[in-house]
Amino acid sequence: MSDTQPTDDESTGSTDAEIKMVVAYIRPDKLSDVKQGLAEAGAPSLTVTNVSGRGSQPAKKGQWRGEEYTVDLHQKVKIECVVADIPAGDVVDAIAESARTGEKGDGKVFVLPVESARQIRTDKSGPDAV
Repeated sequence: MSDTQPTDDESTGSTDAEIKMVVAYIRPDKLSDVKQGLAEAGAPSLTVTNVSGRGSQPAKKGQWRGEEYTVDLHQKVKIECVVADIPAGDVVDAIAESARTGEKGDGKVFVLPVESARQIRTDKSGPDAV
């Protein structure tokens, strides 16, 4: 290996010409921080969905009308961000740094290749559509 910095993002294998979708599952109360972090990283466009899921975070016990129940699905926010003009690794870093509390249940971030993209209004395709 050489001592020079690689031009590709080693964690995602992305180059500037590639389109990537970054998908993150985070705590709902960290959404505002993550939106700010993404804007500062140059990736202000995103889609947000409320989801439920289960991971390493322990189940919670509760009571309702005298009946005990277990909640093993936790409320999360799913963030989808498609990028072509900035490295996906920068987006991953912005999300991870903004969402981290250090506790179980902070979430996960995934990077997926995007085979093609088309902007409906302008009919632009490829990286120009993003």
